[in-house]
Amino acid sequence: MRDGWCVWITGLPGSGKSTVAEALIRILLQKSIHAQLLSSDELRKVLTPKPTYSLEERDIVYATLAYIAKLLTQNGVNVVIDATGNLRRYRENARNQIPKFMEAYLECPLEVCIERESQRTETRQAPKQIYKRALEGKAPTVPGIGQPYEPPTNPEITVNTAQHTPEQAAQKILTVILHKWYAKT
Repeated sequence: MRDGWCVWITGLPGSGKSTVAEALIRILLQKSIHAQLLSSDELRKVLTPKPTYSLEERDIVYATLAYIAKLLTQNGVNVVIDATGNLRRYRENARNQIPKFMEAYLECPLEVCIERESQRTETRQAPKQIYKRALEGKAPTVPGIGQPYEPPTNPEITVNTAQHTPEQAAQKILTVILHKWYAKT
């Protein structure tokens, strides 16, 4: 059995991770490439139904996410992770466990992310109005405001989502996936 691959889509809250991940899954399916979407927000609902977003809780959630992705890829399942993973060490942990791994960084100015979050009606499992609450001092653990977001130092792809639609971003990520893992087959 051939190992699956894993793409971790990372970026600030509001950078478009969930929307781009869903678009990527659709485009992959059109090419008959199956992939399992793993969302940190969905996983949190199981692991930590009343999340505090503490450092300890984040350690558990992101370690679990990496472990599940490792198991899936070992069993031939391709994985798309939709998760902020605000500290580099979370993403590096996954990279160290998964042989076919890549990081897709959705670069987006904080001001754009804040504006998007303020206008969202569909949160895709994420907490609502996180930046508003963070700026009011009611949510001190929001990456980019109360907690650091450490951008990848060497992602396989960076897409500015303030300049590209989710579909364009997904297509750019797909191009790297195809080049990295399908060009030789």
